[in-house]
Amino acid sequence: MTDRTDLLEERIAHLLRVVDDLSDTVARQDGEIALLTRRVAMLMEREATREAEGTGGVVLGDERPPHY
Repeated sequence: MTDRTDLLEERIAHLLRVVDDLSDTVARQDGEIALLTRRVAMLMEREATREAEGTGGVVLGDERPPHY
């Protein structure tokens, strides 16, 4: 019976360690996702501003730039 108890205690200890590791991973990923979400929002705002100002023009093949 002691062997079975030891085995169960060992498995529980292993599972607790795995749960702690996964919890740390999820917490780290949550922080990374929040950071990336803020960066995407910032880039979207920047692009919307650039588009509204009309400064993000695209030069087409044979079109001469305005300084010529």
